[in-house]
Amino acid sequence: MNKLELIAALKSKAGISKSEAATVVQILFDDMAEALARGDRVEIRGLCSFFVKEYKSYLGRNPKTGEKVAIKPKRLPFFKSGKELKDRVDR
Repeated sequence: MNKLELIAALKSKAGISKSEAATVVQILFDDMAEALARGDRVEIRGLCSFFVKEYKSYLGRNPKTGEKVAIKPKRLPFFKSGKELKDRVDR
């Protein structure tokens, strides 16, 4: 399911216009992205959680040349499925 399919499903199930459904989906995604950017955890009970992992800097290696390269610290978003979602998918 992509964003347009999600908008269409919301439109039909909630009985709202396509533009209203698109606005709701966009607000949801924007607020989730802003929370993750702040380092907050986003949890949707029974479905999933999103969180940010922080990595320290480390010394890597360029696979082509073998040269040592300093890797900067970084923060990456992660997704973890909830138990109910795991059970539903594994039917």
